[in-house]
Amino acid sequence: MFSASFLLQILACVLYNNWWPMLTALLYVLVPMPCLFFGGGSTHFLTSREGGGWINAAKFLTGASAVGSIAVPAILRHAQLIETGAMLIEFTSFFILVCTVLCFHRVSLDDEDW
Repeated sequence: MFSASFLLQILACVLYNNWWPMLTALLYVLVPMPCLFFGGGSTHFLTSREGGGWINAAKFLTGASAVGSIAVPAILRHAQLIETGAMLIEFTSFFILVCTVLCFHRVSLDDEDW
């Protein structure tokens, strides 16, 4: 699923001969960074109510990066830097990536129960 998401990301650029949509790929790299730096590589802190200054900062940065992954293609389309088709392909790519992450998270939770 991750490969399909990345393929759609590249196709959004290649089909319309415009590489602006690759800015979203930068945000895909930034989304897991707060989990790695502040959560110790675990995503459990994202769903917990407990927190402190760093945990809340990590939650904010994760949310901002995720929203930015949707906002960047919309902003690029509004600025007429990309076509509507490229924006829709970007949204599909993001949806597949989110489904991949949710499936991975679910499987990792099931593995911890054993």
